[in-house]
Amino acid sequence: MKIALGDLFQFIRNGISVKQDSQATGLPISRIETISKSIVNPNKVGYANLDGPNYDNWLLQNDDILFSHINSIQHLGKCAIYEGSPKKLIHGMNLLCFRADKTVVDSRYILHYFRSKVFRPKLEKFIKPAVNQASVSIKDIKSIEIELPPLEEQRRIAEVLDKADALRQKRRLALQKLDTLLQSVFLEMFGDPSSVQNRLISRPFGELILNENSKRIPVKSSDRDDMSGEYPYYGASGVIDYVDDYLFDGSRLLIGEDGANLLARSTPIAFIAHGKYWVNNHAHVLASNGSANLRFLEYVFSRIDLTPYITGSAQPKLNRANLDRIPIPSPPIELQDRFEHFYEKVEQIRRASRVARDNGDNFFRAMQQRAFKGELFKGSMPSVGFEP
Repeated sequence: MKIALGDLFQFIRNGISVKQDSQATGLPISRIETISKSIVNPNKVGYANLDGPNYDNWLLQNDDILFSHINSIQHLGKCAIYEGSPKKLIHGMNLLCFRADKTVVDSRYILHYFRSKVFRPKLEKFIKPAVNQASVSIKDIKSIEIELPPLEEQRRIAEVLDKADALRQKRRLALQKLDTLLQSVFLEMFGDPSSVQNRLISRPFGELILNENSKRIPVKSSDRDDMSGEYPYYGASGVIDYVDDYLFDGSRLLIGEDGANLLARSTPIAFIAHGKYWVNNHAHVLASNGSANLRFLEYVFSRIDLTPYITGSAQPKLNRANLDRIPIPSPPIELQDRFEHFYEKVEQIRRASRVARDNGDNFFRAMQQRAFKGELFKGSMPSVGFEP
């Protein structure tokens, strides 16, 4: 049965318009940062001074859904459910509050609907873009129709999706913990390479590697269209294409030579390439000369500050001369090799964990699609104790 969202709630309304303060004085009030990983985080709030008894009308209640309807397009539709808190929380501006009619609709079912790929295209039809932020009106949101099974069936679907979501989040957390483990082991073995208190003897980077930049060949994107193939084509931040020939065979450490990422660090600037591949002129190509382990060097570059060695403001650049003079801690090569051995063991676990994470993500998305297209019905759903 299809029904408009506006018919499922006691109200859908915007929050109270009041000046917010970041200082912890007055009453906590919701803002976009309050929505954190699909829950309302009572620790990420603003504060407002509200007088009189009327502020009680703006207090969130258990199972209320907060929904961002005035924000950047990226954050529009960001939503979370309020599951109660020791703190009172005021409903603030630019976030809609959906308060369910619990005799008709389950809030968690609706939350999963808002997060699904079924809902997003329906929302995007009503987005009104602007220079600084986009918006969707309450009237338009109310008109959106949803496939609504009976209440008990909604709860059962929500319970399955909750469990699937919790499972995939655990798998993501497991991957994060493996990354933290590697960092902890590295620091325990070698100390922090960015610290002035690090007592390891340092050597200029240029003494520890064999630079093979002269073998690089850049290929324009239009030319790569005619040489599509199986071999990775690397740039400053990793693989950007695949081509039908290769320049290098074996393991090399690649370090970004230019680009904003040298300072932003939104992706790794140092990474190891294996097998057969091509590299353009935006990444330094560095082979082992027996003085240092490439995996060890990769981890050193993930932690040290390169700002003193980068030139250019509009287009940051780490030229070879500056790269070669960077002081690098130089522990015994046997210790570096031990770290690489530990890394490979952890990487085996990570590969298996990534497969499990991806499987969980795919299962969750498939369940969402089926649920909100009306393809799940009593007797067709997996047990809530499933293990995908």
